[in-house]
Amino acid sequence: MGLSKLPLAALLLALVALQLLGRQGLGFYVSLQVISSCSPSLSDCGRACSARCRKASRWRMCTRACGTCCRRCNCVPPGTAGNRDVCPCYAKMTTHGGRLKCP
Repeated sequence: MGLSKLPLAALLLALVALQLLGRQGLGFYVSLQVISSCSPSLSDCGRACSARCRKASRWRMCTRACGTCCRRCNCVPPGTAGNRDVCPCYAKMTTHGGRLKCP
């Protein structure tokens, strides 16, 4: 019984430690919202990309490009546009022509 609570307690302790490091100004900041929204599993890429592309005029192409970026980066920025600073890998990926790949 106590052994099953050990991993949960360790995770909680680690998150508290990371929050304390962030408050001390060491340049390390952790937001639980960013962790949960920017670490989709492969099964969540479809849902994250559908949300990202819901206002796109070329929905199918947007969803396909977003899916590729999500699988490579394990990250999709929140919202339908912008917020690229949340996922640096997603923001820096380009096509062979040098244009931004990820919607």
